[in-house]
Amino acid sequence: MPRPGSATVRNRRLAAELRRLRETGNLTGDDVAERLGWSASKVSRLENARQAPRFADVRRLLDLYGVEGSYREQLLQLARDAVRRGWWEAFSDALPEQYASYIGLEIEAEKIWQWETQVVPGLLQTEAYAQAVEQRSHSTEVIPPSRVDARVEARLARQTVLTRETPLQLSVVLDEALLLRRYGDAAVMAEQLQHLEELSVLPNLSLQVLPLDGPHPIATGSFTLLQFPLVGGIKFHDVVYIEHLNGCSYLEEATETYRYRLSFERLSAGALGPTESMERISRIAREVWTP
Repeated sequence: MPRPGSATVRNRRLAAELRRLRETGNLTGDDVAERLGWSASKVSRLENARQAPRFADVRRLLDLYGVEGSYREQLLQLARDAVRRGWWEAFSDALPEQYASYIGLEIEAEKIWQWETQVVPGLLQTEAYAQAVEQRSHSTEVIPPSRVDARVEARLARQTVLTRETPLQLSVVLDEALLLRRYGDAAVMAEQLQHLEELSVLPNLSLQVLPLDGPHPIATGSFTLLQFPLVGGIKFHDVVYIEHLNGCSYLEEATETYRYRLSFERLSAGALGPTESMERISRIAREVWTP
């Protein structure tokens, strides 16, 4: 069962719908708890996806709210799916909880917009580059080599979203500076930039470079904006994911996520086009990282 804090999108969809149903019925959390013989904290945990839902509990809630027909079956299916283990749970000893949560979101996303200023995004990394990035993190986090290997393995496993039957639509803008920032030795960097060129042929990947010799359209750090498909006719809102030294943050309010959507559009408009971006990446690989 997923760890608390690593709720899947399906769990979060279900939680949001349960909360909406309660509010539509003009019931408080205390009202629901009293009628079902639960604690108010249990109702709160279910509605905030802090507790994996038991199928029987969801069924009792739907009975209380008078939900019937196909909508009821859609919610019950979400309850069944919400407790399924994701492959990343096998790496739970090595992955920080917030990072595991992100993987659960990434897998269910249909489109991702990403602006990156520091490192090549994980979905586009080679194994050697990923190893170098993880080893560099030892300056602020002490983890054994076995966990480094597990984190790299998990990162490479994430990349299957780009080639699955219904692939993720990924739009990335890279700050040119990260192409010049060394992780590992020159051979690692040359291989990584060549890998970006090879990936650029994927029809579901848009890869651009924001050049150092041009104006910077907006001052903001790295971020990832995720959009999700309808599941059982139920929509889940966009999510912005931001990494920082002490972990990560999630933004989910519509006004906040829309601001980041506009920011990405400005960054993309100010970046080189896809063809020019590949030419810039190729030139840096040849002139900076090739002996």
